[in-house]
Amino acid sequence: MSGWYAWLNMFIGLVVIVNPLLAASSIATLAIDEGPAERRNTARMAALTVATVMTISAVAGQAVLALFGIGIPEFHVGGGILLLLIAISMLHAKVGGTRHTAEEADEAQGRSQVGVVPIGIPLLAGPGAISTAILYAHKGKGWVDLVVLVGEIWLVACLVWIALLAGDRVMKLLGQTGLNIASRIMGLLLAAISISFITQGLKVLLPGLA
Repeated sequence: MSGWYAWLNMFIGLVVIVNPLLAASSIATLAIDEGPAERRNTARMAALTVATVMTISAVAGQAVLALFGIGIPEFHVGGGILLLLIAISMLHAKVGGTRHTAEEADEAQGRSQVGVVPIGIPLLAGPGAISTAILYAHKGKGWVDLVVLVGEIWLVACLVWIALLAGDRVMKLLGQTGLNIASRIMGLLLAAISISFITQGLKVLLPGLA
């Protein structure tokens, strides 16, 4: 997987699945009563949560799968299907139950700190993002690829932090229609990535299809 082109594709995939624009929309909704200082703290906690969860997934995810006897090809297919479901929700300009349910949204209204839960996890670093980090880590050929992946994860977390700090301004600039258009474009890209993951897994599980 080494090479600038592969690393760029990996970064685009991480941005698409985490979707920093969703962060801007979420903080405008879930942290509507917070003051400037509280908003900055929420943004910092959410970004750190995204970076930490996805870094742990990239570094230790394969070991966890091995512990439960789950092979990478099976995870390619399962993770790809999960990403496809998220992509379909994004194409409909919806968050989708795989990221955040209505019950979780109601519970979030009563939290004093929403940066870690639900914005950090599961809204941004949810099952789809965790699956993507594990699969990208598996595609790596050595420690260089893993270091690049972790660096890109933290770069995406920085984008999340910026989007959260500028949440209200982003909402005013793009409006709901603009956010929906951006979400649909990202959903289309994510759908292509998910099909790629599914295909890679099926080639190993069902070699006759290749």
